[in-house]
Order: sequence, then structure tokens, then C-alpha cells
Amino acid sequence: MFYFEEPKIGDSDMYTVNIQDGVSIVELFITRHDDSTNDRIRDLINQILNEYNVESYINWYYTPMALQFTDHLNPGKIIYDSMDELSAFRFAPPQLLELEDELFKKADVVFTGGNSLYQAKKNRHHNIHAMPSSIDKAHFGKARKIQHEPEDQMSIGFPRLGFFGVVDERFDIELLREVSAQRTDWQFVIIGPIVKINPDDLPRASNIHYLGPKTYTELPQYIAHWDIALILFALNESTEFISPTKTPEYLAAGKPVISTAITDVVQPYGNSGLVQIVDDAASFILAAEKIFTDTEKDYWLRTVDHFLENDSWDHTFNKMNALINNVKKDQTQIKNTQNQINHV
Repeated sequence: MFYFEEPKIGDSDMYTVNIQDGVSIVELFITRHDDSTNDRIRDLINQILNEYNVESYINWYYTPMALQFTDHLNPGKIIYDSMDELSAFRFAPPQLLELEDELFKKADVVFTGGNSLYQAKKNRHHNIHAMPSSIDKAHFGKARKIQHEPEDQMSIGFPRLGFFGVVDERFDIELLREVSAQRTDWQFVIIGPIVKINPDDLPRASNIHYLGPKTYTELPQYIAHWDIALILFALNESTEFISPTKTPEYLAAGKPVISTAITDVVQPYGNSGLVQIVDDAASFILAAEKIFTDTEKDYWLRTVDHFLENDSWDHTFNKMNALINNVKKDQTQIKNTQNQINHV
């Protein structure tokens, strides 16, 4: 498996390949962006295929933009894994929608990162399937037992309300500003990189703590010492179809969750009573106070564990893999039928 990262600017046109857990991570470097950029990236991809003697392969796309420099390839199958409505993101390339139309025509199977995205795109492909975010329960379940606390969080007081994830145009800056101002005794821990927005636009207060990005391995150590976990997303074009992976991760860690009314959080998590859904500072504060005084947390946690019982990345993989294998059967049947017609 070769995972190609988005091309970066470097001193020369080149690539590096580093193996992590059996996956070859390919970094592509180009000297500049101009009219020849896509041709030069094609050349690098061809060099990699030749170096590793790759002749039979599947193309798996996370972004339609990659069609610009892979349209010369001849894969056995094409998979489009549509994780977000990328065209709604800030600074989205203008040609993205046109390339997505092309990718829908080429793809043998399409997966969406959530149910709302599936509903929006289900009529654009004959073989499209919703694959909502799954979870590594064992990894985040460690948070229920971890005693050690990271140094940069240790001095922060309680109660703690925490968020981990990318802080970008999807982040509800104003909700954090209002709640933190009204409840100065509550401590807000924000973990993750700040991208595509001006850091100066973020609210600053003595009870808001921006700890920066952390590794996947470190996350359970932080969340273990929170009282409430947050899904702080504004309701806008870039969040209309998201299915936050952090929702089941927070729950597996055993933490009560407060979320804005993101469609794929409301259903199923909010409607099942697993996540408190809020729409403004007042409802946020009421939800948090209810959690702080809840005497039925053991019952809630048993409900969470039952809900997550059959949820795992292995289960998701098996479903996706079966659908991919079915494409192969369909193609084989088409080929056999064509051979029979030619024979007749």
C-alpha cells in the first residue's frame, strides 16, 4: 500500500518513501507551481511505480484534486472515499467540483464519511455506501483507567471541558467565547493545530487553554482528566456534512459529550441520549450543569458501551472490503459474459 501525501514545495522534484506499519508513506516534492506542475508530479508517480515494479493496483482517492496528475494511470479499480464536502472548505480550489464529477464517473465504488454526506450524494453514483466514523475502542478506553497526567495540563483547574481536533473555520469561536466568559470557573482545554484562521481571532481568557497539537497516542492521557468532552463546531457550509470521528472516541473514553447540532451527531448520538445537543451558550451551560449533577452516570456509561459494542474499524474494514471485492466479481462477470458473446 502506497499512501501519497499532497505534493509539497521542495528544493528539487523528488520523492521519499517511508514505511510505517506496513504502509509506504510517499512524500512528493516539486520546486514550483506552474503550468508544468501536474506533468512533473505524473513523472514522479511513474518513477515510483517503476521502482517498486507496481503493475496491478487499485486507485483510492480521498480528494478529486488528485485526478489532475493520476489521469494517465490504468488501475484495476477506482475507489472514491468522500470523507467531507471539500468544496465547502475555506480556500477550496475552484475546479474541485468539476473534478469530483469526473471522479464519480470513473469510480467503481464510492464511500462517504457519514450518513448526511451519503444522502447528499447518493444519486450521483450507482454503487455508493455510507461508512460513518468508527473507533479504536481499546485505545480510547485507556482513558477510563489512566492515572498519569501530562505536564502541560496538570496545573489547569477543574471542572475541565475539553476539545481535540483541528481548530479551523469549522470551530465555533463565538460559542467558546460566550460560555467561557459566563462561566469563568470552568476550564476549557483546546488540543489541536490552528489552521486556515487567524489565531488572533480565537478568544483569549485565563480559563481557556490552547495546548497545541498532540499525537494520537497521547490523546487518552489528556481526555482521561476532563469532566466533559466537546464537539465545538459552528453550523455552516463546511460542517453541513461532517461526521466527527471524535464523537465515538470521546464516548469510548467514558466522557459525557456536549455538541452543537451537527446532523451526524444528532442522529444517532443525540437522539439516543448519548450526547447533549446545544444551540447556544444558554443551552450549553444548562447541559453542562446537568452533567455535573447527574447521579445516573453508571447507567449512561452502560448505554454507551452497548451502543459501541459492535463498532470498530475492523468491522468497517470488513464491510468496505466486501464491497470492493464485489466490484471485482462484477467485472469478472462482465468479462466472462463478453467472452461468451465473442465465442458465439
